[in-house]
Amino acid sequence: MGREEQIEEREVLDSIFPDEIADISETEYRISITLDIPDDEAEPPVILLTVRYPEDYPDKAPLLEVAAPQNSTPHEYLNVAEDKDHLLQGLEAVVEENLGMAMVFTLVSAVKEAAEQLVEERKEAAAQAHEEVVLAAEREENKKFHGTPVNRETFLQWREGFLKEMEEIRVREEEERAAEQKKARIKEPTKLTGKQLWERGLATAGQEEGDEDGMPTEEIQKLKVGDN
Repeated sequence: MGREEQIEEREVLDSIFPDEIADISETEYRISITLDIPDDEAEPPVILLTVRYPEDYPDKAPLLEVAAPQNSTPHEYLNVAEDKDHLLQGLEAVVEENLGMAMVFTLVSAVKEAAEQLVEERKEAAAQAHEEVVLAAEREENKKFHGTPVNRETFLQWREGFLKEMEEIRVREEEERAAEQKKARIKEPTKLTGKQLWERGLATAGQEEGDEDGMPTEEIQKLKVGDN
């Protein structure tokens, strides 16, 4: 009874998946399932579903395995090797609901739908994560234009910083002014009297005859003549 149902189901599947189904043995075969991913420019992912009939199938569950084609590149949002346990667990309920009936077509549809839903969920999660990054960047950019909200605390912080900055500027200006004055005093020549020149051995002929204020004798004589 079981074997007759198995042969009949296999013939039906061959008419549904003429290019996708391949026999491994009389009781085992593999079906290639290509996923439909909308708005996806990448190569659509393919899942290989291997089905092996136990002697009492369909009253007993078929043995199932999923894998990716050999040397295939994992899709951005689906890695069959990593996701196969998730996909097989999703088929357990389908098997339980269909015991006693030919179920392979239903299993193919279920694994295809589950994989496509997994890809879609991951695409949406990635898009949401990207949107959150963009919004966070926009919020940071907007802070430059809106500035910090003013309240008592922020005003006092600003006032303290402002006064400190003004004091630093005042001290720096005073130091610069003092340095300039000191520099000017050093450069200003000191006028020595005739006596000071004489004492230092710097007086030339006639300079030693000047008075203590450095005025030459002949200048003093002119003043005296004028007084007379």
